[in-house]
Amino acid sequence: MFRLVCLFLCAACLGFNAHALTTEQAARIADGDSEDRIAALNEVVTAVDPALEPLLEALLADEVKVAGGKAYIVRGDTVTEAATGATATLPADAEDVVNNNRVRREFEAALAALKLFSPNAAVRAKAIDDLRDGADVGKLVVIEKAIAAERVEGLKARLELLRAAVMISSDDIAKRLSAAQLLADSEQPATRSLLIEKLASETDAEVKAAISASLSKVQSRLAWGERLGVMFSGISLGSILLLVALGLAITYGLMGVINMAHGELMMIGAYATYLVQNLFKAWLPDAFDWYMLAAIPASFLAAALVGAVLERTVIRWLYGRPLETLLATWGISLILMQLVRTIFGAQNVGVENPSWLSGGLQVLPNLTLPYNRIAIVVFAMLVLAGVALLISRTRLGLFVRGVTQNRRMAACVGVNTARVDTYAFSLGAGIAGLAGCALSQVGNVGPDLGQGYIVDSFLVVVLGGVGQLAGTVYAGLGLGVLNKLLEGWQGAVLAKIMVLGFIVVFIQKRPQGIFALKGRSAE
Repeated sequence: MFRLVCLFLCAACLGFNAHALTTEQAARIADGDSEDRIAALNEVVTAVDPALEPLLEALLADEVKVAGGKAYIVRGDTVTEAATGATATLPADAEDVVNNNRVRREFEAALAALKLFSPNAAVRAKAIDDLRDGADVGKLVVIEKAIAAERVEGLKARLELLRAAVMISSDDIAKRLSAAQLLADSEQPATRSLLIEKLASETDAEVKAAISASLSKVQSRLAWGERLGVMFSGISLGSILLLVALGLAITYGLMGVINMAHGELMMIGAYATYLVQNLFKAWLPDAFDWYMLAAIPASFLAAALVGAVLERTVIRWLYGRPLETLLATWGISLILMQLVRTIFGAQNVGVENPSWLSGGLQVLPNLTLPYNRIAIVVFAMLVLAGVALLISRTRLGLFVRGVTQNRRMAACVGVNTARVDTYAFSLGAGIAGLAGCALSQVGNVGPDLGQGYIVDSFLVVVLGGVGQLAGTVYAGLGLGVLNKLLEGWQGAVLAKIMVLGFIVVFIQKRPQGIFALKGRSAE
């Protein structure tokens, strides 16, 4: 409360004249050509008049009418005079106020300038961010008053940088020089853009040198955010590749089935997520934010069920004949794609993010980590841990390893090999469904969803080492990061070619992949 009183006393000492807005000024701001309205606004906003804020909010909401040299705020059945706030009767000849884009931008900047004096520090911080792109010399007086009234050191430093960003457009060479030197401490991408723009138009040699020096410092500071952004993008892509390849590591790595329908099993998981979303929209709209909790098991079960049907009807007859499994599953993939087109249509369908997966975490001014990407990284790690525990610590995992290493011996000791084959293939298919569920949160869901990942997933499994989960992890994350690093250097197409070339050379030198099977497992 004491700080609030101090803030208002400071603002009052600096000319915060309550209800100084006159009827004539309100009318000039609301009516006339754009230049006159902006000039009238700049005259009033420098007084930091609290009566101006509701007028600007009403203008931006298209709730202002003018008649007889007066401006009226009309909200529903309530009519008040814009200048005084007194209840009024709307004249019959009142006309709507029309605001073009330029005037709206000026109103938004002026409103943000007024909010620099809010008693709420969060509101003041947001106002500084809003003013960063819209402030001009006309707002300089308000910014200086806000600096004098601000008591939070962090916000005061940001206001001083904002003032420098405005002063760098001044006609005074000394002010431009001072502003250029101050902007060297900025961490904002907008400052870099501003300095680049001013460097191109500056005529004074000394100011130009100061701008160049500040630009170098700002770029150096922002480079860390860009590097971390590339690393996170690589980890995010690697997690997606890992999630996609995990199921294939079982069906191909452990069972030797070249499953070209793996991408379509992912697609089934994505469409299962879409159906669960629609069910929640129709029947449980209040719980929509939690539909993913139902979509995850639904996508797993849907893909696993299709996988079980495929294994029992087609794949079981082709074990030990990998090229025939390739041809058979390729045909199955075409059938599944056409089936989905027949049921859902050829167009992509929309899968919405829950509110808790929307937005992002701002780590640095130029680095925001999307929540949906963070969730996929965490989800991939959880699925990986679950698969590793299942394969190494459970009875089913023991049977799967036994059957894939020596089918005849496993059958001799009483293992039902046919049933284990079905379980293993269903598990790989179900993991593919989980990958489809995750991908639905970051991309389009359509019949061709799996086609963009099937080749990459095979590359991950082969590079990591057939039958090796650890190799799949290293290969997935490594290829993701490498791909993003090369994209920033050579572009997406050349990056893809270079990654493929790297894998070809690597497999030539080390055919067994990063990790090779040892002992009896290698026989």
